[in-house]
Amino acid sequence: MTRIRELCRAELSGFDEVMNHGMPAYQRDGVAEIAFASQKQYISFHLLRSDVRAAFAERLTGHDAGKGCLRFRKVESIDFDLLRDLLEETATTRGEAC
Repeated sequence: MTRIRELCRAELSGFDEVMNHGMPAYQRDGVAEIAFASQKQYISFHLLRSDVRAAFAERLTGHDAGKGCLRFRKVESIDFDLLRDLLEETATTRGEAC
């Protein structure tokens, strides 16, 4: 969790770090675009921009993903390179958050 937070703070300059629905979230102009949480059986990474998800559809294939989140059942399975790229795309583009 600490590593995900550090990655978010490094990549999301200009975003505010807040608590949203009980989890750390990163918002721009008052709208959350990224969040993450430790669930009972997995770590969830919430990507709240459908345009970014669409741009990375091919790389997200094979990952345990819901409508707006990636689920990592083991810490070792977290693809930090993918998360960094998703964060970078979120930070450098603008789009509507769901």
